[in-house]
Amino acid sequence: MNSPFHITGEAEAILPARNNAGKPITVIGTEAIRAGFDPSCIEQALNSRSAPGVTDLVLNPDAHSGYGAPVGCVMVSPTHIYPGPVGVDIKCSMSLLQMDIPADEIIDKTIRRRLIDAIIERTPTGAGRGQREAKKSRRVSADLGVQVCTEGASRSVCEALGIPPEWAQRCEDSAHLGHDGNVSTLHERLDKMRAFNGFPGFENKMTQLGSYGGGNHFGECEVVQLADDAEMRRTAEVFGLRDNHVAFLSHCGSRGFGNILAQRQFKALEGFFRTWGLPFPAEDKQLVYAPLGTPEADAYLDDMALGANFATVNHLLINALVLEAFQEVLPGTKGQLVYFISHNIARQEVVNDQLAWVHRKGATRAFPGGHHALKDTPFAATGHPILLPGNPRDGSVVMVAKHPLQRPPIPNRRSPQRLQRLQRSPPQRRVRRPRPAGLQTQSPLRHQRRGGGG
Repeated sequence: MNSPFHITGEAEAILPARNNAGKPITVIGTEAIRAGFDPSCIEQALNSRSAPGVTDLVLNPDAHSGYGAPVGCVMVSPTHIYPGPVGVDIKCSMSLLQMDIPADEIIDKTIRRRLIDAIIERTPTGAGRGQREAKKSRRVSADLGVQVCTEGASRSVCEALGIPPEWAQRCEDSAHLGHDGNVSTLHERLDKMRAFNGFPGFENKMTQLGSYGGGNHFGECEVVQLADDAEMRRTAEVFGLRDNHVAFLSHCGSRGFGNILAQRQFKALEGFFRTWGLPFPAEDKQLVYAPLGTPEADAYLDDMALGANFATVNHLLINALVLEAFQEVLPGTKGQLVYFISHNIARQEVVNDQLAWVHRKGATRAFPGGHHALKDTPFAATGHPILLPGNPRDGSVVMVAKHPLQRPPIPNRRSPQRLQRLQRSPPQRRVRRPRPAGLQTQSPLRHQRRGGGG
């Protein structure tokens, strides 16, 4: 069988769009990786590339079938917004907390057990579980929940929840605004939903702040190993990574709150398509979209922002609670957030010299040093950290983008350099993990996960 790919490099290829209509799909991966792509993944990629308004599509090495669009893809449109390439777990993300604890301080199994117990007392795991299942978690009122969803990691929200406010500077985005750039728009959207009984369980969903949920979401203790490279060690110093010290890696998203927002948007847009008499792209209702500037697009962007703000604060609160747990067992422990970065989000960015919505599903941005988007951040000169979760054998990896050769032109996992390996020792409590990553680790303990996930 002939391959549909046209090879352009050792680990790059293109996949022509249907009928060669428009720019081909950029495919990142070796021949062996490309041969492993499921046919339904390729079909979804072709469907997504030919959808209205889509100008660019990148398929990553770990791509597989998703919701309308493949998981592990980047999709660009300057004119339309697509919920599918964001998914039902809005702003599912990774975060890494670096602590000043030398690795040998947690060798003792008694210490590990106490750490596991202290973390579980603060950060509940499992589908539907929240603050009531964790006696030392933070209690979040409905009013504070509204503030979380509309302001994200503002100083006021961070101080109310015991999150170090400076951590907001180490977020890909610490807050998301309404479609018109205003916080007030998100207040109006949320007030309207709650007033018309559109969110009867709002207060209950706010009790899930500071929790992982189920599926492949996890929290895992790591030991940092820095690459033996002078440039990478200088970059690691900027990131705040400490060789042979303990770190904590987390993977979770917007919990039930974001899921409800996303599911309602899919249903609403599907209903509009039927009302307008529009055909679904490639006859796939999971590829519903809204043209920018329409009330439907505005509603989706507002709901995505609400879910993304929840996810941001959820991650930061988990890290604050994990640090508190370490301080309980090992008094005097200090910790610093390395980075918080999403892999399920649509962001407005400059692509091909124009503003466009870049949809990333199971993919992260990878901006190198000097990128305009990193101006006035701690990573302006180095590029930002890329957090890729791994497995017990190979560890996870923290990476940074090299100055690109501008292919693909979409900020993505592009020409990365590995600068840290998190090495794992035999875990005391095992959990499943997501796809490989850029910290290589030893995992002295793992926070239990259950259920299905983002």
